[in-house]
Amino acid sequence: MTALLRYQAALLLRSQRWIAPLVVYAGFVAVGIRPGDRALDSLGYAAAGLVPQTAWLVRICVGAEPPAARACAAAAAGPARVHAAALLTALGGALTAGAAGACFALLCGGPGGKPPAATAAAGVVAVLVCALTGAAVGALCSRPLVRGRGLAVLAGGLGSLLAWVAAFSPARSAVSALVGGARTDGVPLPLGSLAAAALLAAAAGTAACLLSARRE
Repeated sequence: MTALLRYQAALLLRSQRWIAPLVVYAGFVAVGIRPGDRALDSLGYAAAGLVPQTAWLVRICVGAEPPAARACAAAAAGPARVHAAALLTALGGALTAGAAGACFALLCGGPGGKPPAATAAAGVVAVLVCALTGAAVGALCSRPLVRGRGLAVLAGGLGSLLAWVAAFSPARSAVSALVGGARTDGVPLPLGSLAAAALLAAAAGTAACLLSARRE
């Protein structure tokens, strides 16, 4: 799997298709976070932006290979493993961007009387939750489940919007916990949302990998 991850990461970097989601996320963070804002508010905002960005990266990674190259990789390592490596590469890229966004939020945000270590831990959990939720959206809204480019973009956008607003969404719960915690005593640590997001991402990724193994 390590070799497949290196291969997928090299494909992503050489394609330069990662630049667009990174620039959009950087603009989202730069416009929405202002110096002096509560750190928890800023962390929640930075984490929320990872949902569509991760879904976008997943769509890029699972479609980065030309069909012939993907067939060769699938023959050598198995289509399910190749697809899983693409999903994990996208998640790793999103987490890297999320870490930078969280650091920016911590540097710009005011402490608001909250312990810095606990605030940073809450931000880490929120980043993980939103990235995992976005990965689940991307896995369900990209090939092999959704093959048309236009349909995949529409499905990914609607899925990301649903992840932002639906009451059952782990991303919404984690971000709401941070925003609410900025106005109350103590610092929330949304571990329940993290567990739910991990299960959701694992289920969506497994379904996508199994379907990929059947179709390719």
